[in-house]
Amino acid sequence: MKSYYSNGKLLLTGEYVVLDGAIALALPTKLGQVLEVGDREEEGILWKSYDEKNSLWFEEEFRIKETEIVGSDKDEVSRRLSSILTEAHRANPEGLSGKGGYKVSSRLDFNRNWGLGSSSTLINNIAQWFDVDAYWLLKQSFGGSGYDIAAAQHDHPILFSLEEGKPTALTTSFDPPFKDQLFFVYMNRKQDSRHSIEHYRSQPQEQVSEAVDKINGLTHQLLNSQTLAEFELLLEIHETLISRLINTPKVKAGLFPDYPGTLKSLGGWGGDFILATGGKAEKKYFRRKGYETVIGYSEMIL
Repeated sequence: MKSYYSNGKLLLTGEYVVLDGAIALALPTKLGQVLEVGDREEEGILWKSYDEKNSLWFEEEFRIKETEIVGSDKDEVSRRLSSILTEAHRANPEGLSGKGGYKVSSRLDFNRNWGLGSSSTLINNIAQWFDVDAYWLLKQSFGGSGYDIAAAQHDHPILFSLEEGKPTALTTSFDPPFKDQLFFVYMNRKQDSRHSIEHYRSQPQEQVSEAVDKINGLTHQLLNSQTLAEFELLLEIHETLISRLINTPKVKAGLFPDYPGTLKSLGGWGGDFILATGGKAEKKYFRRKGYETVIGYSEMIL
């Protein structure tokens, strides 16, 4: 039995504009996904996916052909997984050169609706299994900047950027002294990354270059901020820049105008997690409003 593991992710700065070369600060999470691959006598791949409660939510039998890996085509999950496995198999046929077949189990540490990287951790694990480049495999399947792959592969905060379309990931130090005043709130809905990117691309792009330069500066300032007040100010500036760029109201203005602290959307706006500043009282604020998933910074981030 071989085992592969990948970290989940949260994107603190640079959402959307990371696609156009901005330097983004990505944070690997303590929650991730494991992939276990074992041999079996029967040919083909018996695949089982389990959620964070160890409940089986997907099962499929794949046939291994010379140039593709074929499932039952019963739903979108089956079709997508078949496509990913086929691309990996074509890139390195030796990855499945053993006799017989394989039994594979994929296990998430987090709710797959949370947007912490159920797709990117899967891609990175399959890439490890087949010994192919994970950034390439992402491009062949889900697409995106690749910051989530960088987070999957590193156990430290990352400065990520695309330089002439090529991903660059540099580990950095980010351990704010006020992290006990930072927490994450799940917005009770999963955001479609593809839809978010399409919305971003549909906006007038004249301001992108200027926004990229400003976000780069904010990312480095955030890394070096020593007080909560300074950190909150930088978050507010970042939110305003992206709000104007994508023509979307800030999450605080739209949903929580009476919130006393600072709020920042993470990744695609409109779902998944937000970052909030505050303490116990502020956490209770969200729970009173029906947002039960409230996780402290140190509980979430590696």
